[in-house]
Amino acid sequence: MQPAQHQRADYAWFQTLGTRWHDNDIYGHVNNVVYYSYFDSAVNTYLIEQGRLDIHEGETIAFVVSSSCDYFNSIAFPEHIEVGLRVARLGNSSVHYELAIFKAGELNACAAGHFVHVFVDRVDQRPIPIPMAQREALARLLRN
Repeated sequence: MQPAQHQRADYAWFQTLGTRWHDNDIYGHVNNVVYYSYFDSAVNTYLIEQGRLDIHEGETIAFVVSSSCDYFNSIAFPEHIEVGLRVARLGNSSVHYELAIFKAGELNACAAGHFVHVFVDRVDQRPIPIPMAQREALARLLRN
């Protein structure tokens, strides 16, 4: 059973990335594990730029506790891709993102997945409420 196709209009924010030479595997397409790095890059870029997350000195960091990806169409180097991002659920200390990978300008996703962050105190690494700046930024991505 193939998951429902994901459309560009389903996502609230996009990060443009270029595939890299070493992203391809021996079969000539981007290896499945690399999609997770695209997801991670898009989420953290959004949090840094829109939520003022300080990844180097801030008191709060976010750990990935769950992720998955479904693949519909391959991508390969050299291609430009766009990672679509939206928030499915915003909890007290966690956020459930939904992401999709699109070839530049295409309407249908090549892959789609989810990614869950838990926000923790940098020192004791225990869950804490999502800081207000990040919460406000994430709330803008909540899907309707």
